[in-house]
Amino acid sequence: MERAQPAVPAKVAAAMAARIVRRIEELARVSETEGALTRVAFSAEHARAAKLLVAWMEEAGMRARMDEIGNVIGRYEGETQGLPALMVGSHYDTVRDAGKWDGPLGVVTAIECVAAIAARGTRLPYALEVIAFADEEGTRFSSTLLGSRAVAGTFDEGALEAKDKDGTTARAALEAFGLDPRRIRRAARRREEVLGYLELHIEQGPVLEAEDLPVGVVTAISGASRFLVELNGMAGHAGTVPMGLRRDALAGAAECVLAVEALCRAGVGVVGTVGQITAEPGAANVIPGRARFSIDIRAPDDAQRRETVSDVVDAIDEIASRRKLKARITKTHENGTALCAPRLKAQLGAAIAAAGHRVLELPSGAGHDGMAMIDLTDIAMLFVRCKGGVSHHPSEHVDEKDVAAGARVLLCAMENFAAPATGDAPDRKAKAEPKPPGRRANSHPRKP
Repeated sequence: MERAQPAVPAKVAAAMAARIVRRIEELARVSETEGALTRVAFSAEHARAAKLLVAWMEEAGMRARMDEIGNVIGRYEGETQGLPALMVGSHYDTVRDAGKWDGPLGVVTAIECVAAIAARGTRLPYALEVIAFADEEGTRFSSTLLGSRAVAGTFDEGALEAKDKDGTTARAALEAFGLDPRRIRRAARRREEVLGYLELHIEQGPVLEAEDLPVGVVTAISGASRFLVELNGMAGHAGTVPMGLRRDALAGAAECVLAVEALCRAGVGVVGTVGQITAEPGAANVIPGRARFSIDIRAPDDAQRRETVSDVVDAIDEIASRRKLKARITKTHENGTALCAPRLKAQLGAAIAAAGHRVLELPSGAGHDGMAMIDLTDIAMLFVRCKGGVSHHPSEHVDEKDVAAGARVLLCAMENFAAPATGDAPDRKAKAEPKPPGRRANSHPRKP
């Protein structure tokens, strides 16, 4: 167990929470739509939000800047200039018609924590950097983690050719925003500059609420596999083709959806979702000849996820063959599990215990910037309870008392951070994701 830490006084945390909530409300008003929150990368709203964050960082005692990909970074120097930094933050972009807490809570809380440290005139044996990532959600260009991948040095320049709904490329959007896509590589940080990355984030799930706890320590950010499945059968008249002679693509897709559900229920810690499905030709009196659907499979253990993916693919093969359908499965996304570093988890746990709370560890089923940052440094996450576990929705909410609890724990962890000893091996594990065996590695047609 990490050494006990002095607790941040509850009154101090309550005052911090009140300011955090006010700023969350102010940031939520920076939106492309009135009455709803939408703030996407490289938009006018992005620029307005960045200006606010820079002002708040400077007010907190940091030097603030925007980097080459649109991240906003504030730096609070340690006992001497130029020390390696503990990075703390989250993202400030949103999905469409979003809630106000996902991302901004982590950024604003980190700023408030630095302000509390600076107000006492305290300098630490390491620097602190608060980072607000520009594009975690991928709402505009469907390319997630652009900001954090640039910082981690893993930015894929192919993402610059992605287009938004209006046909504007990410490259053109960056240029219109006043950034030079040719300079993105300069946003990358060197490993020796960074001691670790901490992120406070709403849970986006119901576990903390069910456990009656305001905060929890994340064990891992679950890996994810996503696929687009197309089933091709034969369209026909709804009244003239006997049931036994049909090659109904939608009926086959329905059976596949239930197979995904059953196989993911059988896997330990696995969740699976079919979130999109379409059928053609889409007439009430025509047997569907083609169906398309998505599959999203996640788990905190990569081996379990890969095993479930293999079982799902086999099930789709069997269903398609039995129903005389042709199946094509295309992998659209693959990301391995990002394990949170044991030493950083222990430090967050010590800060939670110091605040008087039971320490609960839980995985994150949602993706976060830590999935990119782990290629640069060790990561850890602190979850804060959200009402009903609701996220990515206007009703997303965090009670002010839970904001206070999160701020109290994060401030304690930031002030008492124990950097690894010189020469210590990092806790990161390689994130390279092995290809599934054999034919499942690539997109391919299935024959009946």
